[in-house]
Amino acid sequence: MAAKPTSKTTTTYCAAVDLGATSGRVIVGAWQNNRLKLTVAHRFPNTFRTLNGSDYWEIGALWHEVQTGLKKAAESLPRGKKIASVGVDAWGVDYVLLNDAGRLVFPVHAYRDNRTQPGLRHLGNTRAALERIYAATGIPNVFYNSSLQLAETIDAAPAITDLATRCLFLPDYFNYLLSGTMANELTIASTTQLLDVRSNDWSRPALDYFRVPSSWLSKPVLAGTRLGSVKNIPGLAGAKVIAVPGHDTACAYDAMPAAPDGSDLFLSSGTWSLVGFESDTPVLGPDALKARVANERIGDGRYRPLTNVIGMWLLERTLLDLGPTARPKTPEVWDKLIDDAARLPASKVLIDVTDPALANPPSMKALIDAQLRKKKAAPPKNVKGYMRLICDSLARGHADAKTAFERMTGREFKRILIVGGGSRSPLLCQATANAAKVPVVSFNLEGTAVGNIASQLIALKVVKDKATFRKHLAAHLEQKVYSPA
Repeated sequence: MAAKPTSKTTTTYCAAVDLGATSGRVIVGAWQNNRLKLTVAHRFPNTFRTLNGSDYWEIGALWHEVQTGLKKAAESLPRGKKIASVGVDAWGVDYVLLNDAGRLVFPVHAYRDNRTQPGLRHLGNTRAALERIYAATGIPNVFYNSSLQLAETIDAAPAITDLATRCLFLPDYFNYLLSGTMANELTIASTTQLLDVRSNDWSRPALDYFRVPSSWLSKPVLAGTRLGSVKNIPGLAGAKVIAVPGHDTACAYDAMPAAPDGSDLFLSSGTWSLVGFESDTPVLGPDALKARVANERIGDGRYRPLTNVIGMWLLERTLLDLGPTARPKTPEVWDKLIDDAARLPASKVLIDVTDPALANPPSMKALIDAQLRKKKAAPPKNVKGYMRLICDSLARGHADAKTAFERMTGREFKRILIVGGGSRSPLLCQATANAAKVPVVSFNLEGTAVGNIASQLIALKVVKDKATFRKHLAAHLEQKVYSPA
């Protein structure tokens, strides 16, 4: 039966559950007259915990916060109004292992756990296998890959292949808790190094190499698939659970009002700086493997080639090392720190942001200082000095990624569109424009939440398609352009 047309004056309410590695939120999107209004219903911190040398997520605490946020979302609506749908996005690669009854049969590891290092080195040192896996999946050999994590779990606890019957990635798992339906979604599946780069199904060569049982996984569904209705959360009876792009970066990219000619490069700047673009085909071959290009997916099945530049994690961990007074406590103090750092001269010696040791060192400050001393440069004297150094170094990483993509694809990228936490830093935006020699367009946009809600509105047939959503969004979007100096 065809869906009833929605009047422009009708307001459709959707709830976006957006889970990040350091924080999460539930945001209500109200769509009326082709405009989207966002209201934050609930924010909460998130972190992994170390136990006996391994890192784990507190998955029960996360689910409690999601439930709390959705209840608040329902309560925030005008009298008589209801949430039409819910969508969940999260960071990539991490997963849960379940039995037939849906019970967890193994603790939920965090991707920064060093347990994958032996497997990482083994694949990296086996050239033929490395090339074969990259050709099959289009995903480079990185320590956090689900493939390496699952292989380590199976090696360390062989009985898990008898206990577990399903593997769900984090947005898949929360979709299951909400709807009772177990399904793997395509964009989150594409972060695993287990998906076939030429199809929308799993790669047999990759599953065999990492010894992952194919029975643990179902063929991924496309974004926009309806999974059922929300169960057992007051105020959400009848709300649909929709498989939005499960990977938060895929949602953030969807929210960007890109030029139709494909000349925009996308930058999602947060814990990681994810630099990439939309493409009908993957970017493969020796140069792509060397540049560590990850051919992740868009919700509709197309490609989102990107490279992972370590992001504001550098600053987060450095502030931790500098002591409790170093981290600004209010937005105003943050703005002053950024402004003070911007007044400093540009850094002459930069951090090598491709150094794998930056992923999760015991002390980020000590590692940065060691890099600088090795280059005969003095470490910064204060917080604003580290802020300037980190932003300049990330900007060079962003520019290098642009150059590499242009060389491999023959494209010319005329702008960089930036969303995420880094988009609110004039210092990072200007430094990136200077390094890349193209304008950087910063959007005042909750990118992941907007992309999440866009997918829901399209699935509900309230909006025709992504191009239409982007057109409506761009008409009312606040943006700032940073021209290269």
